[in-house]
Amino acid sequence: MFNDKEHAREIIVYGDEYWDFYNGQNAKVREKIMWTIRLVAYMPHIPVEYFKHIEGTDIYEIRVIFSGNIFRIFCFFDKGKLVVLLNGFQKKSQKTPKNEIEKALKLKQQYYEDQK
Repeated sequence: MFNDKEHAREIIVYGDEYWDFYNGQNAKVREKIMWTIRLVAYMPHIPVEYFKHIEGTDIYEIRVIFSGNIFRIFCFFDKGKLVVLLNGFQKKSQKTPKNEIEKALKLKQQYYEDQK
């Protein structure tokens, strides 16, 4: 997705979960998602309002806000500066749903199994 020398991080997508989420959004939301992912790719130090560690895991969330709606994309680091996008969802409550975190953890496990 983003992997040239100008980027602070390389970003790839694992599986279909992310693309199913992304393609299910309208054009304006997709544009904001890509804008935020570019921040993650380019900025050496990403502000916490856009990128945050999920406590108790090695998963991170890319945080997207658009027109009062909140979207989250789960990801993790592999091989240093490689960010692997896993799944996304629209956040409708204060707490991040546990089932979404569990889904991300399972996808991460599948990713490493596929690497073998």
